[in-house]
Amino acid sequence: MIRALPLLALALVACGKTPAAQQDLNSLDAELTNGASNARDPALTAALADQIMVDPTLAQSSNGNAVRPPPRPVSGAVPPDGVAARTDPTDPATLKKAPAASNDCPECKAAKGALTLGALAERQANRRTAACADAIGYSAGWANRLPADLPLYPDARLSEAAGADQNGCRLRVVSFVSSANVDRLLDFYYTKANAAGYSAGHRTDGAQHVLGGTRGEDAYVVYVTARKGGGSDVDLVSNAGI
Repeated sequence: MIRALPLLALALVACGKTPAAQQDLNSLDAELTNGASNARDPALTAALADQIMVDPTLAQSSNGNAVRPPPRPVSGAVPPDGVAARTDPTDPATLKKAPAASNDCPECKAAKGALTLGALAERQANRRTAACADAIGYSAGWANRLPADLPLYPDARLSEAAGADQNGCRLRVVSFVSSANVDRLLDFYYTKANAAGYSAGHRTDGAQHVLGGTRGEDAYVVYVTARKGGGSDVDLVSNAGI
């Protein structure tokens, strides 16, 4: 009997009959190929077989938030500084005229060799100011701690600030840009210094102007240089900060 089974299978194949397992496989292939199984689910058949509907009015809305190239090449132009265009809020009628300048300006030479605010403080003729330069630290907050009688100019745009508050130091050094011209700035700081009891001297080398003075041990120096196109660059040094 063991030998008869294979012979029976061969006989069935020879007669053209397919075993049940093979019939199942053929049926599955047919369903996958012809979609017969999908026919059992009309909704699925419609979803797969129907045409895709397209609304022409929305065709241009696809990827509306996608990054697109600019309509023209990017410009390399730099926006104008706008310093000279600002309105100076200081009324010149309230200011006293700064003293005439002396053309002998050693302070101008010293300032030209100073690359940092700390170096500028170190080169001050006032010994108390120069002695505090080693303890200097940089932060915009120092600009808010200038002496009340020698503040930032009203339209000042701060560039950098530094100071020191240790070992008896009250050093403040600030650098800023203003829309005011050189004469207006010199008059402003001369008026402030004079009202606070400081002395005042004015020196220039033709390009940079220096206004400075003392009040006991307190000292200040203001460096003013005209900017190309209008306005001024200013460095202010004081050893009497609050």
